[in-house]
Amino acid sequence: MQQIGHFLNGAPSEGTSGRSTDVYNPATGEIQAQVALATKDEMDAAIAAAAEAQKGWGATNPQRRARVMMKFGALINENMDKLAELVSREHGKTLPDAKGDVQRGLEVVEVCMGAPHLLKGEYTDNGGPGIDLYSMRQPLGVVAGITPFNFPAMIPLWKMAPALVCGNAMILKPSERCPSTAMFLAELLKEAGLPDGVLQIVNGDKEAVDAILDNDTIAAVGFVGSTPIAQYIYGRAATNGKRAQCFGGAKNHMIIMPDADMDKAADALVGAGYGAAGERCMAISVAVPVGAETADRLIDKLVPRIEKLKVGPYTAGADVDYGPVITAASKTRIENLIQSGVDQGADLLIDGRGFELQGYENGFFCGPSLFDNVSPDMEIYKQEIFGPVLTQVRTDNYEDALNLIIDNDYGNGTAIYTADGDTARDFCHRVNVGMVGVNFPIPVPLSYHTFGGWKKSAFGDLNQYGPDAFRFYTKTKTVTSRWYSGIKEGGEFNFKAMD
Repeated sequence: MQQIGHFLNGAPSEGTSGRSTDVYNPATGEIQAQVALATKDEMDAAIAAAAEAQKGWGATNPQRRARVMMKFGALINENMDKLAELVSREHGKTLPDAKGDVQRGLEVVEVCMGAPHLLKGEYTDNGGPGIDLYSMRQPLGVVAGITPFNFPAMIPLWKMAPALVCGNAMILKPSERCPSTAMFLAELLKEAGLPDGVLQIVNGDKEAVDAILDNDTIAAVGFVGSTPIAQYIYGRAATNGKRAQCFGGAKNHMIIMPDADMDKAADALVGAGYGAAGERCMAISVAVPVGAETADRLIDKLVPRIEKLKVGPYTAGADVDYGPVITAASKTRIENLIQSGVDQGADLLIDGRGFELQGYENGFFCGPSLFDNVSPDMEIYKQEIFGPVLTQVRTDNYEDALNLIIDNDYGNGTAIYTADGDTARDFCHRVNVGMVGVNFPIPVPLSYHTFGGWKKSAFGDLNQYGPDAFRFYTKTKTVTSRWYSGIKEGGEFNFKAMD
């Protein structure tokens, strides 16, 4: 049985707590490894070592830190297949999807190669008589990232690359369900030239999270996960005087207007709703057609596409559309939500419950499910399913469809499919959601913009990656400077003459 510890001071390290948890192969249901769970003392020791290592790293000029990112990016490219394999083995997603996970993280690393420009301050010459003002961006010190299971490469890279290139040391606590990818990324960073101790990977559970939140040395915390935990981490971090950037759950809607290209809309919904088994915070889980005819046409397009989806292990190759969900508990929760939809009166057109795959009967597979005639008071609508389930909420007109999204508690992503530019423009301006797609189903911005939701999907003032990341991981110092160069009489400065 593989034993996974931590990555401390530049090397793998065994846990000393005596506690561990199982890491499963979601396709088979078998335990494939055990990962150590750190105690508060272990976390505090890792943080203290990171603080010491940060002193030299923070004093390193931005260009040299950027060169480490350049080498790191090259190593990620060289090891793309291995990284994707690690992601797929512990998460279950297909290899193409896993490579996309790594690629979207790599793109943030590439932006961080431009750190010397992004870390520049501002300068005002002669702001007053002989007075100059300038600002500088300086690292916070030691920061922490707490990342989820569903993107084992992408989100750790979104956290660690900006934090490190800004001159901070980082404590990264990846999901205990998918720890191996972060451990390997730490090895690649060491090979790229990152000094020992600047990145510490500490695996753990709530005890490790609370140790991060309560440690006075940690200056900032970044989190991605469910909304209840995001709220908990944000509140406790803020109470302890830390910056916090916490991203939670989602309920992403796509409006389909009567003039939309129905084939393209259906293809987009299938990809965005069922890709990665629906385990994406940007998954489209609610289709909102405008008008009964549009809804009927859309269902006619969706049903045959969904029925053709192939579910299986990542080892099956390109024939598989998506793999298992992460745990048996996740599968049970998804199936219970499907049953609640049936009980509350929604029409279950495709039932993915009870899916079994020959040779993988113990795997955590869910077949695709499709609901029609869902209403906003149903649990299947109110809760984030995080599984391969698409629901359709019918609306009579555009205003009703728009208000459905505006009234929802979540505001991560949304989309509209239409041929009308005026409708699309109105939607983009009025919808209260952080990321909007126009004829584009999963509107994750490119890495030189920024990623972040609204409402209960995000807590904190600054988003992930892009310019916001450089603001989050640095503090601004402003200097007001005046030099008395002046008029000497008898070898002394004549300060009166300077007035």
